[in-house]
Amino acid sequence: MQNPIYTISNIAQILHADAKLSDEQAIIQYLIVDSRSVLMPENSLFFALKSHRNGHEFVSDAYSKGVRNFVISEEKYINQYTECNFLLVADVLASLQKLVATHRNHFDLKTIGITGSNGKTIVKEWLYQLLAVDYNIVRSPKSYNSQIGVPLSIWQIEADNTLGIFEAGISAENEMEAIAEIIKPQIGILTNIGEAHAEGFSSKREKLNEKLKLFKDSELLIYSPDYVTEVNFKDLPGKKHFTWSSNQGADLRIIAVEPIENNCYLRAIYQDREIECMLPFRDKASIENGIVCWATLLALGYSAEQADSRLEKLSHVSMRLELKNGINQCSIIDDSYSADISSLAIALDFLNQQNQHPKKTVILSELFETGKDDLDLYTEIADLLVQKKVSRLIGIGTHISKYASLFNLETQFFEDTNAFVEAFPGLQFNHETILVKGARRFEFGRISKLLTQKIHDTVLEIDLNAMVGNLQFYRSKISSGVKIMAMVKAFSYGSGSFEIANLLQFHKVDYLAVAYADEGIALRKAGITLPIMVMSPEISAFEAIIKHNLEPEIYSLEILNSFLNALSDYDFNYPVHIKIDSGMHRLGFDNSEIEKLSEILKNSQRIKVQSIFSHLVASGEAEHDGFTQQQIDKFNEIANNLVEVLGYKPLFHIVNTSGISRWPNAQMDMVRLGIGLYGFDAALVNNRGLQTTMVLKTTVTQVKILDAGETVGYSRKGILPAGGKIATVKIGYADGYNRAFGNGTGKMLINGYLVPTIGSICMDMTMLDVTGIDVKPGDEAIVFNQEHSIMELAKQINTIPYEILTNISQRVKRVYFYE
Repeated sequence: MQNPIYTISNIAQILHADAKLSDEQAIIQYLIVDSRSVLMPENSLFFALKSHRNGHEFVSDAYSKGVRNFVISEEKYINQYTECNFLLVADVLASLQKLVATHRNHFDLKTIGITGSNGKTIVKEWLYQLLAVDYNIVRSPKSYNSQIGVPLSIWQIEADNTLGIFEAGISAENEMEAIAEIIKPQIGILTNIGEAHAEGFSSKREKLNEKLKLFKDSELLIYSPDYVTEVNFKDLPGKKHFTWSSNQGADLRIIAVEPIENNCYLRAIYQDREIECMLPFRDKASIENGIVCWATLLALGYSAEQADSRLEKLSHVSMRLELKNGINQCSIIDDSYSADISSLAIALDFLNQQNQHPKKTVILSELFETGKDDLDLYTEIADLLVQKKVSRLIGIGTHISKYASLFNLETQFFEDTNAFVEAFPGLQFNHETILVKGARRFEFGRISKLLTQKIHDTVLEIDLNAMVGNLQFYRSKISSGVKIMAMVKAFSYGSGSFEIANLLQFHKVDYLAVAYADEGIALRKAGITLPIMVMSPEISAFEAIIKHNLEPEIYSLEILNSFLNALSDYDFNYPVHIKIDSGMHRLGFDNSEIEKLSEILKNSQRIKVQSIFSHLVASGEAEHDGFTQQQIDKFNEIANNLVEVLGYKPLFHIVNTSGISRWPNAQMDMVRLGIGLYGFDAALVNNRGLQTTMVLKTTVTQVKILDAGETVGYSRKGILPAGGKIATVKIGYADGYNRAFGNGTGKMLINGYLVPTIGSICMDMTMLDVTGIDVKPGDEAIVFNQEHSIMELAKQINTIPYEILTNISQRVKRVYFYE
């Protein structure tokens, strides 16, 4: 079978589109939905999807990057661009899905479809490891499992693939049917059913029924009966079933789960005999995902012995890129556990989001099991590196080194990782962003360790995907045309500086806001070009503010006059933001100052008012709604009077995170999004709809057994009347763990158990009571995460999440994850 060739005219016929074509024979190889991720523009087809943002707004960006083929639903764009092919359709997303469904129908491909609340991506990646020796596998990149991600995954199918493994996720009713038509799985795997993405469904039963639609035409369904209790067995799809369970009768009945050091030994009853396997993991989630893979191998006809042999060789799947501080002022993107073309493209996109260093280096191993000839493979990679503006390539492996001449950029090549490590002392890495991307067998973790700055073991992990999810959550709540100002003051609420700003710039927020000028200057030096409002400008910093094109908040006549004096005779229409005090009584112009303010603004051409704004006192608290409305009314009256004086209308904004949720009629021209980005909103019950973005973790340094009556810590405040066991962990008040958490007030998670502090919190360490729990040095201790939330910590010491986050000190290592 040959791979189908698609011309734009072929695709127009498939979609029944109203076509305006300048080149009917243009060959389409790539489907793109993001104008920032263009690889081969001349062979790309851009789908202008309407989601949180209207994709039509980015047609010009795609055009500027060389794309000339577009699927649109708004006719006005057709005549705005020359030498383009436009396909006008009623529904762009449906057209994307229809085109890919047609592509899928070209191939008689054995396909596994995976859905569930958790574990989809890990099960998919582990099945790839388990089955790659027998099949040429095409699979979803990373966790591409949405209405958009699934079509982009299926488009990768080629004639020489012999197995497809694709995951499918849904967030609302009536989404799975279209995905099922695209994947067409003969084999279905249901991982589990939990609370993830539950907000789009009225009940667990409704969510389960929607997920099961993926398997309506499947030959085989693999599942646990523990997760399908809401439906009748006879209503389950699939002509054949294979079940697994630890709690009831099943085809694979788990009878023992025994942790052994870092492994887990499993025994089960299968076909009336006892079988066993060893998993190289011991955490609960990995064990369940491993059991799903065990069941799948048996259901596919592999023997128990074959399954055991393969499962014990499973390796860790890192589904996330890690952004870390490196040596010599470098930034390190660690993707050292996987290497294929799809994930390389994703990693290069993330590399391009980083603006803090102009030089971008890629350390890349040779790739295996791609199904491509080496010459074609490395030609494609060379083109990709040029397209993504990579400055330097360091290639590792004999195959990639053989094709050194293909790479038209600064290069160095090494035979293997050992050769690189030996040469490392003589290599130069300074003020650059470095992507470390390697196949597992090359052990690139060694390279990452060489490049990464050495900081102590307490780590704040920031999930950039979750942050983007929260941004999109609020975008879905604001009206069309309303702009977003993202608050990145106080080191982005403790989460980072340029790392967060780069992400927000990439995802096209309209404004950033910082507290002080030095924060804005740091962002400018890191390559941030978005407009930046400085909320507490100091008179001494005006010269620097002007030099770095920052926009000051003007909140008093003194600040206004001082800033006007700081401007040169050649400065005109310098952007400023006028703050009105509508009731906070912190900063801002009072009623008594408005007349004088109006007079100065009317007579000055040196400044231009970009926005007029105020700050709500209690937007998230229903008992103060009357006062909130008074604030809004007062602000509107003053702001409209100023517009009359100015002769033009600046942007108006007053709502903060909680205001976006509770006061939609006050969104005006712009909203200010702060703590909501990080997963907290006082207006939402249990922050429903938001994702946890941060995890603070540390490690156990030492474990001690104490006799009855012995005391712990300074001033002997910790007492174990009956004796017991304590663990010392590497976090203290110098790291931001408040002393108020001492003496049992605070708790941490160790090995799934919530354990209390004992004694006073020390500067660099905390002691925990771990009596009765299996704990050893090196074990992980979670200070907060999704289960043990910052909200709980704040309640424990009678404070707010803002304080917990912003108190985390700079000596705590920040690691940024991006999937």
